[in-house]
This record gives sequence, C-alpha cells and structure tokens, in this order.
Amino acid sequence: MNVLAVLEQRDGALRKVSHEVLVAARRLADASGGSVHALLFAGGDVSGLDRLGRFGADVVKVAMHEAFALGSPDGAATVAAAQSGYGAVVLAATAQGRDLAPRIAARLGAPLATDVTDLAADGATVTITRPVYAGRALQKATLAGAVAVVSIRPNTFAPAESGKTGTREDVAVPAFTPRVTVKAIKKPEAARLDVSEATVVVSGGRGLKEPKHFALLEELASAFGNAAVGASRAVVDAGWRDHGEQVGQTGKTVSPQLYIAVGISGAIQHLAGMRTAKTIVAINRDKDAPIFKVADYGVVGDLFEILPRLTEEVKKLKAGH
Repeated sequence: MNVLAVLEQRDGALRKVSHEVLVAARRLADASGGSVHALLFAGGDVSGLDRLGRFGADVVKVAMHEAFALGSPDGAATVAAAQSGYGAVVLAATAQGRDLAPRIAARLGAPLATDVTDLAADGATVTITRPVYAGRALQKATLAGAVAVVSIRPNTFAPAESGKTGTREDVAVPAFTPRVTVKAIKKPEAARLDVSEATVVVSGGRGLKEPKHFALLEELASAFGNAAVGASRAVVDAGWRDHGEQVGQTGKTVSPQLYIAVGISGAIQHLAGMRTAKTIVAINRDKDAPIFKVADYGVVGDLFEILPRLTEEVKKLKAGH
C-alpha cells in the first residue's frame, strides 16, 4: 500500500507537524511494503524540502499555484483527489487539516478518521485509534474502503529520521473553481511561540481572577525562554486571551516536555488537550482540584505568591547555565 502524506507550510517554511505526518504515513507504508509520497501545496519556494526524505518521504510532490500562498481548500482538495494509486491519505488534524481532510474524503468517496493517535496497517486494511468522549475512552476502528483518509493529532507521532533520500516531482494543478478564497491570515501583533510547538507551556485559568494577572505567566514563560503561554477555555470565552492560546478539546492539543497549569481546575475537556505532556505541574489552592489527578507535581497554595518565587528560581537556574 502506497501512502500520500499531505504536508503543511506557512510563509515558505514547513510546519513541524509535517514531519509527524510523514512518520505516521511511513508506519502504514512499511507495514505493507509500500512507499510514502509527500504532497505539498505552495505559492513559492519552501525551505526544508530537501530534508523530507530523511523523515520518510520516498517522493516529494510539489503543487505550485499562487492560490496556495495563503491556502485554497478547494484547490488543494482538487489536487489531492487527483492523485491515484494510494491506499491511504494522511494529514494533520490542524485547522488546515480539519478543513481539508473531509473535502478529500468526500471527493474520493472514502472513509475518514480524524484526531487519530495511533494507526496500523494489515495489508490494505487500516486500523486507527483515537480518543472519544473528551479523552475518557479510546476508540479502535477499521476503515473499510479502497482508500482510507486519516488526520493525526499533532504532537502524538514523534518526528524520527529514517535515512531515506526523497526525490522531487512537480505536480500539475488542474483547473478549479474556488468557493472559498483566503484574503489574508491575521497574525498576533507580537510574535509568540505557538503552544502546540513549544517545549514548555505555562497555562492559566480562572484562578488568575483577572486578565491582567496573565502577566505573571508571561514573566515565567520569558524566564524559561522556550515557553509559550496557554489558556483554558473559560478565560478564552471570557475574552481574556486569544483563541490561539486555548488548550483543550476545543482548542489545541499540546505535548510539551513541561506543562504548568496555573489556576486551572482540570475539567475533562482541558485534560484532553494536555495530558500527554511529559511532565505536568499543577498550581492550585484547591487541593481537591481534578488537575492534581494527572499532575506529576502539585503545589497547593496561592498562585500570586508562588509564581513570582518560581519565576525568580527559574531565572537563577538559567543564569547559572
């Protein structure tokens, strides 16, 4: 079974999740003795294409069109569906992937599984595992059909180099009629590290009481130097923080080396987005808060006293190195 891995780029640079998609696609292809073909939509030059072979791509297909500079779901779906000879199509369950995956599946008349955390192949049969009921259970399903379309949850398939050398192939873009046209991509005024890509995430909840107190989290994140600030759904809904910072079932899934939850009770919807973090630290004045059930380290106390002291200790530690 050959596998088509649909990659993502932004501003001429490959997104980290693209390497994860290749790892997942490689797993399916290796189980059946097939090949992995990477498909990338671009409006111009994209850096990092020469390294895709090292992450598992046997062939790198590039579809070049000016509409792909900002993204064109109709055009991308047209190109992807026109590719033939594949038993599976793998994408990332990002905002772009969630938009594109069902379009491709509909055009191919293929079954679709989203937010997948594990997958396997037995010949031409694809079996997936994904969390359901806000992460309280895992569903295992077999996709029946000539082609299976799968979107993987970001930060669940660790990028690994395979030592292959991929060849590049330019793909013709057939004529398409865009029903959706992307005019612009709005970015934060200040460049911030994305919570889904940071190695350290410091998240805040309603326990911070007011939006201005997120400054305490920003100071701690700055002290780490490689950290991003996240937020619970409650504070995002309240307008305290941007939706791009939301961690949880209806926000982003993160899997950093260190996740610090500050003033977050630990509702199941939030846990679904961060419980795969390598180390979880919870700071909350309620000793019975559900967050402590998944935390590796818990601190019961006043966050307004704890955070400044923690920030100072991190600064001292960093200064010593």
